[in-house]
Amino acid sequence: MIDVVPLRAFKDNYIWTLQAGECVVADPGDPAPVFDSLTRERLTLTAILATHPHADHVGGVAELTRDLNVPVFGPRGEPISTVAPPVSSGDRVDLPRIGVSFAALDIPRHTRGHVIYYGANLLACGDTLFACGCGRLFEGTPEPMHASLAKLAALRDNTLIYCGHEYTLANIGFAKMVEPQRCGVRGPRARERANTARRAEGRPTLPSTIAREKATNPFLRAHEPPR
Repeated sequence: MIDVVPLRAFKDNYIWTLQAGECVVADPGDPAPVFDSLTRERLTLTAILATHPHADHVGGVAELTRDLNVPVFGPRGEPISTVAPPVSSGDRVDLPRIGVSFAALDIPRHTRGHVIYYGANLLACGDTLFACGCGRLFEGTPEPMHASLAKLAALRDNTLIYCGHEYTLANIGFAKMVEPQRCGVRGPRARERANTARRAEGRPTLPSTIAREKATNPFLRAHEPPR
């Protein structure tokens, strides 16, 4: 049984840890909360997953691996010096020490070589897909991003989405603006009420699911006509 535990970093980042006796970390921009968690939970770091080269996602990798010989999986098409081995679509990321295997998928255009990790009903998607939103286009044009989001929307509806930031309430505000007619029980307004309550209690709004995003995320609904 894997526990997926978020660590807060910077203003609104999440560093996701997969814990099953040992620990795998996704997108550790800041090493401090990772070291604190490893000490507190008495866990050993066995691998790192990186999705893209922005410092708030990989800035802690060098320090975390300074005294540990652990694999750092990351995008083949990005300039991340700490990545070994690099991965892209078609590669498997086997993590036998926690009993999980992921498929790496190329999902550009937040950055040109952004990858995500999919397996065990989990999606570590970095900054491509957010709860009720998507990542900013730093490189390229909207068409490849639309294609990337379509690939994610085709995953199983019950896939759990672990993205890199707590942007949900701001994203819901945008969704309400562009789809004001969607105010029913499955629309963004209903989602806003539930997520506002979670944030008031100091809890993350994540994980989301593919089904929830297809119902409420305007970037996964761009192919649908306005109602």
